[in-house]
Amino acid sequence: MTPHVILRVVSKFLIPLIAMFAFYVQFHGDYGPGGGFQAGVILAASVILYALIFGLDAAKKAIPPSWVRIGMSLGVLLYGGTGVATWFLGGEFLNYSVFTPDHPSHGQHYGILAVELGVLLAVASVMVAIFYAFGSRQPDLTDEDW
Repeated sequence: MTPHVILRVVSKFLIPLIAMFAFYVQFHGDYGPGGGFQAGVILAASVILYALIFGLDAAKKAIPPSWVRIGMSLGVLLYGGTGVATWFLGGEFLNYSVFTPDHPSHGQHYGILAVELGVLLAVASVMVAIFYAFGSRQPDLTDEDW
């Protein structure tokens, strides 16, 4: 029997629920508390829990560092690109009503969702990248130095 079997079983049950809660916070952020930052931290927490239980190498196989770097870049580009798109459509920076001129409130909704999705990508990716960086550090002392 492998050690920590209870932790492994419980975490396999909890990790998808944590990720689903992150998306709930993301998509209900316009209507109540929450949004991209909170959802990004919650989503990163599910990846970090996976790494703590199953090991850093398993987490890096599931979510490779290259995907994390792409997520950081895409998040910033989506956030900034949404604002630049409003400029190209003739509005002010991050004035989302230009997305749907007939229904400005719909444009606000679409713009906020795009910006919050960019924040989710950036925050979750940065948190996972920080964890990977600290988790991959080699100890300064060898076992013989103890």
